[in-house]
Amino acid sequence: MKKLDTEVVVIGGGATGVGVLRDLVMRGFKAVLVERADIGQGTTGRYHGLLHSGGRYVVSDPISAAECAEENEIIANLHPDAVEDTGGLFIVTPEDDPEFGDKFLAGAKATGVWAEEIEPSEALAQEPRLNPDMLRAFKVKDKTVDGWAMLWGAIRSAKKYGGEVLTYHRVEKIETAYNQVIAVHAHGTKTGEDVRINCKFVINAGGPWSGQIAAMAGAHGVDVVPGRGIMIAMNHRLVNQVVNRCIYPSDGDIIVPVHTVSIIGTTDVKVEDPDHLEIPRNEVQQMLDAGEALIPGFREARAVHAWAGARPLIRDSRVDASDTRHMSRTMSIIDHSTRDGIGGLLTIAGGKLTTYRLMAKNVVDVMCRQMDDWRPCRTAEEIMPGTERGHNYEVTHRLEEREDDRFDEQIVCECELMNRKMFEALLEAQPDATFDDLRRQLRLGMGPCQGGFCSMRAAGITQQMGRGDAAQATELMRLFLKNRWIGLWPILYGRQTRQTALDDWIFQGIYDIEHLPSADDSNNSKAVR
Repeated sequence: MKKLDTEVVVIGGGATGVGVLRDLVMRGFKAVLVERADIGQGTTGRYHGLLHSGGRYVVSDPISAAECAEENEIIANLHPDAVEDTGGLFIVTPEDDPEFGDKFLAGAKATGVWAEEIEPSEALAQEPRLNPDMLRAFKVKDKTVDGWAMLWGAIRSAKKYGGEVLTYHRVEKIETAYNQVIAVHAHGTKTGEDVRINCKFVINAGGPWSGQIAAMAGAHGVDVVPGRGIMIAMNHRLVNQVVNRCIYPSDGDIIVPVHTVSIIGTTDVKVEDPDHLEIPRNEVQQMLDAGEALIPGFREARAVHAWAGARPLIRDSRVDASDTRHMSRTMSIIDHSTRDGIGGLLTIAGGKLTTYRLMAKNVVDVMCRQMDDWRPCRTAEEIMPGTERGHNYEVTHRLEEREDDRFDEQIVCECELMNRKMFEALLEAQPDATFDDLRRQLRLGMGPCQGGFCSMRAAGITQQMGRGDAAQATELMRLFLKNRWIGLWPILYGRQTRQTALDDWIFQGIYDIEHLPSADDSNNSKAVR
C-alpha cells in the first residue's frame, strides 16, 4: 500500500473540488485531490456551458442570482481562455406572460444583476433567427464557459502552489479515530494500487455522490438529491448570444452557443442513482419542441449529441421531495462536527458552476475557523497560468491558428480543427489517458461525425507514439465509439441518422471493428455515461 501525508484531502474532481484544492494551496495548506475518474467527468462536464449573469434566478432564487452576478465577472477575469463574452437575451414569447418582464426587471434591480430592456426589433437585428413574434426582450451579461478548460486551468494553478491530484482513484474509506478524521483510503482503478492518505481534514465535494462519500466516515443521511437534466447539442450556432425565455426556470428554456454548437437545455427530474442517467426520447422531443418557441424551425436543425448530468441539490423543506426544479440553487455547507460528532469533515453541495470559486472560498473559510488557523483567500486575485494575455476566448481561434500552420500540421479532427501536434502533446503529458479523457480537453469527436473519422486517426497516432500495440489502440477506439453512441441513439432522426449510418459502414463494413484484435475487454469496457 502506498502512503501519503498531507493536511487536507479534497474528494471530488469537479469544479467545486478543483476550486477547493486551488484555494487551499494558495493559502499555504498542503492538499491532495482525489477523483474516481477524470477531471470534470461528472456534473461539471455535463451541463450547457452557461456562465450565469444571474438573470435566470432574479425572481425564483434571489440569493443565487446575486452570487452569480458577482462571480460572473471574477470568473471571466480568472479564466479568459475558457470564457466567451457572448452576452445574453431574455425574451417573452407569445406563449408567455408579458407582465413577468416587470418582475424580471424588479428582481434584477434588487439582486444587482445588470439587465436592460430593448425593443424586440433590436433583438431580432442581433439574432435574426429568434421568434419574430416576441413581445419583449431584455439584455443581460450572460457568458459561456468551457468547463473542462476552466478546470484544467485551475489544476495548473493549484499544481503551481504544490497541490497534488490523484485521478482514477476511488475513495473506499474515510478513517476516523476518537471522532476525528485521520486518513482517506483510495484504490487506483488504473494502477491497481491502494493508497492511504494521512490527513487532518477532509472536504467532501463529491457533488451528487456527496451523501455516499459522507457515509464512508459514518455521517449518514446527507440529503443530496440528484436532479437529472438532459441537453442536446445542435450542429452549428443558431444564435451567437445566450437566449433565455423570460419565465420562471422551466424545461428547455435556454439555448447556449458554446464553441461551434448550440446547446438547448434542460429538464430536471429527481433520480436515485447519479451513476445511471437515462436520456429518455420523450424528453428529447420535449427539448426540440421547446426550442421552437425561441427559434422557429429549431426542430429542423441537426442534433449531433445528447447527454445527461445530475445536479447536486440539497433537499429543500419548502418543496416536494421529488421537485428538483424548484429546489434552491444556493450552496450549502454541512459541518459534520456539529451534525454527526465527526471532526475534520465538511461537505459542500448545491451551488452553480458559476459560483465554484465562491463555494470553495466559503468552505475553506469554515475549515480555517475550525482549525483555528486563519489564512485569507487569494483566489480572486490571480488569473490562471498561461492566460496572462487576458484575452477572452473567441470561437474563431482554431481557424486563425490553422491559417498559420495549414501546410505543416495534419488535421486529426476536421470538425473541431484539432491537429496532430495538439493530440500528441496531450497524449505525451497524459500517457494513460483514454480518448474520452483527451476529448474533454481537445474536443476530439465532438463535431457532426461524432468520432466517425477522427477516432481511427487518433488510434493510429497512439500506436505510432508507442502508447500501446494495435490491440490496445483498437480497444481505446472501441470504448470511445461506445461512449459516443450513448449520446447518439436518442437523437437518431434526420441528417444525423445518415451520418451515423455512414459511420457504421466505415467501422463495420470496412474495418470490421467488432472482430479486430483488441485488449481484454475487462481492462477497459465500462462506458462513460
